[in-house]
Amino acid sequence: MRFSASLVAAAVMALSGAALAQTKWDMPTAYAPANFHTEIAVMFASEVDKATGGKLKITVHSNASLFKAPEIKRAVQTGQAQLGEILLVNFENEWPGYGLDGIPFVATSFKDAWKLHLAMKPALEKKLAEGGMMLLYAVAWPPQGLYVKKEIDSVADMRRVKWRAYSPSTAKIAELIGAQPVTIQAAELTQALATGAIESYMSSGATGYDSKTYEHIKYWYDTQAWLPKNAVLVNKKAFDALDKPTQDTLLKVAKDIETRGWKISDEKNEWYKKALVEKGMKVLKPSAKLSNDFKQVGTIMLDDWLKKAGPEGKAIVDAYRK
Repeated sequence: MRFSASLVAAAVMALSGAALAQTKWDMPTAYAPANFHTEIAVMFASEVDKATGGKLKITVHSNASLFKAPEIKRAVQTGQAQLGEILLVNFENEWPGYGLDGIPFVATSFKDAWKLHLAMKPALEKKLAEGGMMLLYAVAWPPQGLYVKKEIDSVADMRRVKWRAYSPSTAKIAELIGAQPVTIQAAELTQALATGAIESYMSSGATGYDSKTYEHIKYWYDTQAWLPKNAVLVNKKAFDALDKPTQDTLLKVAKDIETRGWKISDEKNEWYKKALVEKGMKVLKPSAKLSNDFKQVGTIMLDDWLKKAGPEGKAIVDAYRK
């Protein structure tokens, strides 16, 4: 009996040690479970679990269920969540660099968006470090197009239209084209469309499909205006609390997921366009006039951004344009 009791005690101690060795992290995101960014986040969490042998378990909280989109960065910074996914352009008011990939026609393809990501990454990592955070990975959305209720030929046709603004840059676009900005985050978009709170917005085919925009808006102009990025940030103190092998594994998985995430986004781009058409939406090429109008908007916004961003911003843009 003594022998049996000692075996039980040893087993209990082993289980307790395993429990103590396991670290659990929360990862809030702003998008629905079926959104491809959320699917990538779940993939990331699963692969971290496997690669660390269960030592680090990450729970993904989708659809702004743990924190609303504007709250996630602050939650990571203060340690309320160990890591989280944000749309960088949402935070341009805190630092101009966050908004660069939301300026129309700076980068309009996946190749250029990746080049822009590399150009701005050192400054981004420096800024995050100042706030006690690290960048794990970033993945671009597909190119942004224009959802609108009627066929249009120029931005003059957008005047006084109720326009979804979810970031400083999209609010600025509304101002420049004479639309009426209404602040609507991703988790609120479907309801805003159903109630008529908004009539138009710019986003990717992914957002249009996920939010069932096709039930309320029938036209999407494939303007390919910009490719904003979602970034997954980790609290530096939480990262430092991990042992070195777990840290190295986390960074390796993040790097692999980033590469795969960009490929997934590129592949899904064409799928979303076809899916929108199948749902009854007309996917149209913008007229030369509409394209030129938005390019002028982009030029104005880039000039304004460079004034705010100063020498650091100019260095980023120069590095990108090399």
